[in-house]
Amino acid sequence: MATWIAITIVAVAIASFYLGWFFREKIGKDKVSKAESYSDELIHSAKQEAEDLKREKLLEVEETVFQKSQAIEEEKKRQTANFKRIERDLQLKESGLDRKVDILNQKEHQLKQVDHNLKSREKQITAREQELVEIVAEQNKKLEMISGLTSEEAKAVQMENIIDAAREEAAQTLKELKDKVQLTAKTQAREIIVQAIQRSAINHVVESTVTVVQLPDDDMKGRIIGREGRNIRAFEAATGVEVLIDDTPEMVMLSGFDPVRREIAKLALEKLIYDGRIHPGRIEEVIEKSRQEVEEKVFEDGEQALVDVGLFGLHHDLVKLIGQLRFHTSQGQNVLQHSLEVAVVAGLMASELELDTMVARRAGLLHEIGYALDNYSGGTISELSADLAKKYGESEDVQNAILYANSQEIGYNAISPIAVLVSVANEISRMRPGAQKEMLQTYFNRLKSLEEIANSFIGVTNSYAIQAGREIRVIVSHSSDDEKYPDQMATSLAQKIKMNLSYPGQIKINVIREYRSISFAR
Repeated sequence: MATWIAITIVAVAIASFYLGWFFREKIGKDKVSKAESYSDELIHSAKQEAEDLKREKLLEVEETVFQKSQAIEEEKKRQTANFKRIERDLQLKESGLDRKVDILNQKEHQLKQVDHNLKSREKQITAREQELVEIVAEQNKKLEMISGLTSEEAKAVQMENIIDAAREEAAQTLKELKDKVQLTAKTQAREIIVQAIQRSAINHVVESTVTVVQLPDDDMKGRIIGREGRNIRAFEAATGVEVLIDDTPEMVMLSGFDPVRREIAKLALEKLIYDGRIHPGRIEEVIEKSRQEVEEKVFEDGEQALVDVGLFGLHHDLVKLIGQLRFHTSQGQNVLQHSLEVAVVAGLMASELELDTMVARRAGLLHEIGYALDNYSGGTISELSADLAKKYGESEDVQNAILYANSQEIGYNAISPIAVLVSVANEISRMRPGAQKEMLQTYFNRLKSLEEIANSFIGVTNSYAIQAGREIRVIVSHSSDDEKYPDQMATSLAQKIKMNLSYPGQIKINVIREYRSISFAR
């Protein structure tokens, strides 16, 4: 019984083993079959993706090649157009050169013709000289026969006559040369001055004693005045400038003699209006900040002025004073702009005359630096300016040029040509048309007075004030038999204008004695 059980167990075990092996083999084959099928699908998918990627890359390459070819074609077209343009330019230049060659050939032909004429003229002069020599010899023989003089005596008389003739000719030649030199000198002087004025293009800014500040609305006037006027009193006390508030809409005026204080007040008031907080404490704070900003701006303006005229090495305090000139005016001109113009014009004229341009520019820039002083007493502006230049180490030539700049008023003598140039540049800047601002009615009155004075003379038919009142043209009747009457009238008219009118610069009197002959063809 036990044996059968054992055999049964063994048989079951063996059957189980073979059954398990069978199932494992079957399952393994299925897995292998599935794995192979999956791998085949992966390989096929990979090949498909590779093909797609290949086609995509080929398309990208073809697109890139197409774009490159397009760019190359565009560059080729551009270069072709450029080459054509260069070719046209060369053709134009070639035609221009041909025209110049033709002109040169014509000039050469003309020069040859002139040379030929000169040689012919020279031959004629030589023949004429020979004839004169023969005539002189013949005349000498006749003189010896008539006068009974010896040859030596006749030579002495002849020599004396020649010397007298040579002296007369030399005097005439000297006079002609003197007139030519004077004319050339005047022409060159005009050219130098005109060139200096042309190269100095500086705009003038006219200031006044009142500055206007625009307001956003009229309600701001009440805030500026403050309760019981405390704000406006604090503002005026801190700035030293009077605030004028009237019925004029949306504006107030700042009045004060000191232009620097007026500029500080304007800047501070604009800041207060923009900020909106207006009370005594805030007013003092803003005014102090505005004062610092103006001081910085003044120094920057001084440095910029030095850059504009090409100067360097001036004392720090002088630079600050130069910047302050921007707030001052003299005879309707802004002093800083006027000083810059004088410096530039004097420097340009000095350069043309081969003088020291730096000295001319320094003297021109500093010739009215005295206007920048806050408080001064005694002496003219030129003297104050010269004292400042001496104080800050400027040379004697600069000091003398500053003093001589207004020599007509203070009577100083020039020690160098630079002083004369600075004085001329100052006069040019002051007297050029448009530099000074005057009332239109005053200008018209001066022109009218000029014509009235001219018309008061006997024999005057018409008179015209022209050239902005710098010339008076007087037409005199031809009935007067005295040919010198126009000269006498011009002198008398000049004296009468000096006595009765006040005017800048000079007035040219042009008296014309008119004669007209009228007839009619019928």
